[in-house]
Amino acid sequence: MSNIRVTSQQVAQKAGVSQSAVSRVFTPGASASMKTIEKVQKAAAELGYRPNSLARAMVSGKSRIIGLVVAYLNNQFYPEALENLSKKLQERGYHVLVFMASNSSENIDTVVEEILDYQVDGIIAASVSLSPELSNKCRAAGVPLVLFNRAHDSPKMSAVTSDNYAGGQKVAKYLISAGYERISYIAGWEEASTQRDREAGFMDTLNASGINLFSRGFGKFEMEESSKATLEMFSKPKELRPEVVFVANDHMALAVMDTLRYELGLKVPEDVSVVGYDDVPAAAWPSYDLTTVRQCSGQMVNITIDILLEEIESDTSQPRIVKIDGPLIIRGSTRKVKGVEYERI
Repeated sequence: MSNIRVTSQQVAQKAGVSQSAVSRVFTPGASASMKTIEKVQKAAAELGYRPNSLARAMVSGKSRIIGLVVAYLNNQFYPEALENLSKKLQERGYHVLVFMASNSSENIDTVVEEILDYQVDGIIAASVSLSPELSNKCRAAGVPLVLFNRAHDSPKMSAVTSDNYAGGQKVAKYLISAGYERISYIAGWEEASTQRDREAGFMDTLNASGINLFSRGFGKFEMEESSKATLEMFSKPKELRPEVVFVANDHMALAVMDTLRYELGLKVPEDVSVVGYDDVPAAAWPSYDLTTVRQCSGQMVNITIDILLEEIESDTSQPRIVKIDGPLIIRGSTRKVKGVEYERI
């Protein structure tokens, strides 16, 4: 087996075209006639030629690689969103490098430094919180950065999220209309904007109606921690337990439901109702049938990519913060409200 690489010059000679024509055929977005494309692709296939993306990046100054940072792949919301991000970017002529991170500032700093070493054209940070200093470092390197499902107070950082505050409001209004009195909440990771905004919308609406939160637990966006919070909240006599608990995301809500049923022997919704946030695929499974606020993942992905590529391809683009409204999906984990219509699937 030969280790000698076939060059673009050899492809050009075999196809009877110029070397620049070969380059145009294998450069996304470049123009070439159909006849030229067919000749070049035929010659490349016969010779076993593969274009050198790294060499092309050195010449053009563009790698056409996007760095994608993610922290919560065990949450069903993210694998589906990341698959869509990768697919949509590939359709636009870009490739994705995925980097795993935790939410500690030291870890994220290290990961982003590593990403920048790969000469990426842009970065999407999904489910991680970045400091303004790190954003400034990316900007100084000429690498646009967009937050996905996270927001930041800095107006200089683009971000795409669901309207988490409005989602929290919808849950509170529904629970009030359903006549629940002992209403509790299980929080996610306290420093996450998603957690902060969902709880703020929820609490503001309860307080405006003169309702105090019955109890509060800490799930930290982790199933084990959510189970612990559930045991602490519900291992009490009936009159000291919540009637309903709003959980900051579905990943935790599923663990809450399993703990209620299989460790505490409680029925959902007969003994206690549960509401989540995200509308992950498992939320619609008959075994959970979870009432939840839907995050419109596909729309979030499309807007994230549009913003990032606009910032990559235009020197005059400005950072944008986009919040996408999502419906409250009523399923069997909560009791019904007569005369109130909600979307249900």
